[in-house]
Amino acid sequence: MTFTHVRTLVRLALLLIAGCAATTLLLSTTGASVSASAGRDRRLHVTKECSEYTYAAGSFCTITSSNLGRLPVGSKIVYDQASGIPAGMLDSNVVLDAGNGDRAVGRCTLDATTGLGLCTFSDGLGRFAGFQARVDVTYTGGWDYEWNGTYSFEQVHDPD
Repeated sequence: MTFTHVRTLVRLALLLIAGCAATTLLLSTTGASVSASAGRDRRLHVTKECSEYTYAAGSFCTITSSNLGRLPVGSKIVYDQASGIPAGMLDSNVVLDAGNGDRAVGRCTLDATTGLGLCTFSDGLGRFAGFQARVDVTYTGGWDYEWNGTYSFEQVHDPD
């Protein structure tokens, strides 16, 4: 093999290494931005009315407005525990049921005296798979409450 052939092979090897490095950098940068945008928090504003809430386990409130398309008017927030334990509070697991098998699971805690509270959601099924939310609850009068906070949808990976 001549010196010219060796020099050509070295150049090809360097080009191949540079190409692999650039591809690796591009893929790692692209992957990070896709992952970051998937978990990005967005504002959530919901109003609900609770005229059918009976303070017993299994009672619910109904969504009357929502800025999240996956959470249509008429969706239900079903409370798993009765109000009053601890005294003067609602502290319950909840299921946010948007119909058609689209549900999110979470927990809500509300001070019955002030009407202020917090709900957090950790995951869901159907269109709520990967749903994460943290909302402040505010009593607005009558049977009405507002939720204001943030939400995101985490990427759900298929194990296969």
